[in-house]
Amino acid sequence: MVFEDRTLVCCDCSEEFVFDAEEQQFHSDKGFDNEPKRCKPCRQKKKNSRDSPRGGGFGQREMHTVTCADCGNDAQVPFKPSGDRPVYCRDCYQKNR
Repeated sequence: MVFEDRTLVCCDCSEEFVFDAEEQQFHSDKGFDNEPKRCKPCRQKKKNSRDSPRGGGFGQREMHTVTCADCGNDAQVPFKPSGDRPVYCRDCYQKNR
């Protein structure tokens, strides 16, 4: 299949950008059906906002300190324990799994 450069319009900034033949080949090889909706700067901006804790995405998780129900040591967990189930440190969790 032969690909040719195509001009698309970014859904975020409304600027035109080129979806070049090499990118189209990459999309085809990966099995992507949809063409990109954002230009490279807007894609990067969106990715960075997902990575930041305030960006509403997948940034740093809030950690909570708990006492392990098995060994009694302090542990950090990525969820707020409800108190109705035991919480384990990493080592005890692996041991009891």
